[in-house]
Amino acid sequence: MSRLFRDVDRGIRCPHGSVVCIGAFDGLHLGHRALVRHTVARARALGVPAVALSFEPLPREFFAPAAPPPRLLLPRAKAEGLLALDADQVGLLRFNRALSSWSGEEFVERVLVKQLAAREVWVGPEFRFGKARGGDIALLRRMGETTGFSAHEIEPVHLDGERVSSTRIRETILTGDFAAAARLLGRPYAIGGHVVRGQQLGRTLGFPTANLRFGGKTPALSGIYATWVHGVGERPWPSVSSLGTRPTVAGVEPLLEAHLFDFDGDLYGRRIEVEFVAHLRAELKFPDLATLTQQMHRDAAQARELLALDAQRRRWTPATPPDPRRAADAAEHTA
Repeated sequence: MSRLFRDVDRGIRCPHGSVVCIGAFDGLHLGHRALVRHTVARARALGVPAVALSFEPLPREFFAPAAPPPRLLLPRAKAEGLLALDADQVGLLRFNRALSSWSGEEFVERVLVKQLAAREVWVGPEFRFGKARGGDIALLRRMGETTGFSAHEIEPVHLDGERVSSTRIRETILTGDFAAAARLLGRPYAIGGHVVRGQQLGRTLGFPTANLRFGGKTPALSGIYATWVHGVGERPWPSVSSLGTRPTVAGVEPLLEAHLFDFDGDLYGRRIEVEFVAHLRAELKFPDLATLTQQMHRDAAQARELLALDAQRRRWTPATPPDPRRAADAAEHTA
């Protein structure tokens, strides 16, 4: 049986019972991790599978397609992250018109009881579900008493006196405070995916890029960044990345383009992660490609310097160490 499932009403997945946690899990931050790990611990104690339930698209995306909320984590990365936290099964339930019409009671009966035979259900603070957000912890407890499971609300995780939340993380990365985001997430903020072919415009300008698409999702940030690319070699690779719609060339779709310094190779199809270190500037529309190229040289020089300092702070050597002298030469050449 696959560890990842999307559909409801496809038979019993956990005939001997399960312990279930439910949430959006966007970002998989410290609060989400506490919820999943507690669920796994309870499942191990009871000798049943641990199931992490979420929805794709997220309900807020489904109900506001014209202005969807920004995403910290793409669906595949979310599923992989939940499995990495030792969830035995992950449900990314298809949130569509049919599912959105279910009442809270119907969701409990059809998913938690019939499909998962839940023994315990764990949720985060203020969790709501079902049509018109009519379901809550009180409903879970009331129905659990008659159907055989107990429902629990985990305590929120606080850091620096404030609750850890996806909203708070979005605010930190929008301001370029990636150190704060890493503390809230429990790891550096990164976006992963498989490298796809683009227009290859960067190659003609002397800046070939590894491109990641978002599959219709809205990224939580945009601009030009100093980044590390993971998954290319044994160590992170220094890079400068652009995240946005590329207004200079009339782009529309959000695209993450990572230019790996001094890299010569084919990355198409490879899965990589782009870790964000520092915000360099906002995405701009330039009058022509020549002006854009000059700015790209300045961006690359600044990114090399910042990554050299970041590598020194972390006390490790990247795959190809940024060379401050080359950065200075590039800055002088393009000034």
